[in-house]
Amino acid sequence: MTIILINSSPLLLMVDLVQSNNQKDGLYMTQQTNKSALYILMFSLFITMGGIGIIIPVMPDYLLLFGVGGQALGFLIAGFALAQFLFSPIAGDLSDRHGRKMFIIAGLIIYGCAQIFFGLATDVWMLFVARFLAGLGAALIMAPTMAYVADITTVEERGKGMGMLGAAMSLGFTIGPGIGGFLAKVNLHFPFYIAGGFAIATALISYFVLPNVAAQVRQQVKKDNLFKQLANSVKMPYFVILIVIFTFSFGIANFQATMAVYLGYKFHYTPTDIAIVLTVGGFAGVILQMFVIDKLFKRFGEMKVIFVNLLVAALTMFLMIYISSFFVILTVATLFSIATTFIRPAVNTLVSKLAGDGQGYAAGMNNAYMSLGNMVGPALAGTLFDWNMDAPYIFGTIILLACLLLAYTWTARKASHLMHASE
Repeated sequence: MTIILINSSPLLLMVDLVQSNNQKDGLYMTQQTNKSALYILMFSLFITMGGIGIIIPVMPDYLLLFGVGGQALGFLIAGFALAQFLFSPIAGDLSDRHGRKMFIIAGLIIYGCAQIFFGLATDVWMLFVARFLAGLGAALIMAPTMAYVADITTVEERGKGMGMLGAAMSLGFTIGPGIGGFLAKVNLHFPFYIAGGFAIATALISYFVLPNVAAQVRQQVKKDNLFKQLANSVKMPYFVILIVIFTFSFGIANFQATMAVYLGYKFHYTPTDIAIVLTVGGFAGVILQMFVIDKLFKRFGEMKVIFVNLLVAALTMFLMIYISSFFVILTVATLFSIATTFIRPAVNTLVSKLAGDGQGYAAGMNNAYMSLGNMVGPALAGTLFDWNMDAPYIFGTIILLACLLLAYTWTARKASHLMHASE
């Protein structure tokens, strides 16, 4: 009996070719899905920060309707930051176990309803409840969003992804005040309704468009309370970066909380002059963040970007005491804004890279330390400003330089350990 063997290699090649094309199609679809998800996440943060920015020019006149002023405004800002501080670690930790999408959507809905409730308020206590709920919503949005980006990007792409998130946040906060001033021409309540409506609409878009990142078995810090989680953060490999986050958030809040009154009292600037000083720097930071930051990360690394920009932020903050020309002030304020804009994605990227599988917990701690800076900065800056107009800038400079020294020492020690380990 003769057995005829048929050469099946062409058939196998065809099967391999089909499988290869399917894999390529699948990879292409995954890349497109991830890109769409990133855009939705950017828009969510843009709406969140835009909602904060929109109400800035409205708040002084709006609070007058309730017979309260600057002190109430300070506590309202602190209430928002307090809610972020309390709930960011919880949101990040829970999103590690249950997925990111549901928390982002819930945060947008809570945030949107809180903005509308603020516009409908008839008593001061309602304002505080609304701002606290808005802070809760922001916490549910921000920590899972940063963890989501870590889930859908490679380590090499992480810096670009975080940079795009940072750009969206900066853009929202930058153009928000201008939009708020325009909307306030309708009435003082209208900006809050618009901010809330857009947040709820974004939640609906996210529900239908945003892919759900499946919850996985991830490295977790156990379900401890907030203060135990903060204590545990000391043991994390990115703890020094969290200190940097707290410090630069403190510096930004310190700068922004006093800049308007500083320019108004010292140089008698009009609201338009102050808006130009703050807005130009914001736009410059956004543009550079979108097109330059990823190249800087690849060429120099995140840590060097942090070093340089901490130094620039400290020097420009100190220079504010000694300058007086409008264009010089505009230039210095813009450099400060660019420096702080570059630091944010750098520290976010570093924390994400060092976090391993615990992305949600790391993102929660990131937001918690940022919120601490946002709470302490305005409160201390206001107290120092009442004592001496230049004091917030002197103290802020010292803090930023101390942080630079800490980060440099940590990096040098880490490099030394790696060198000894390789010997």
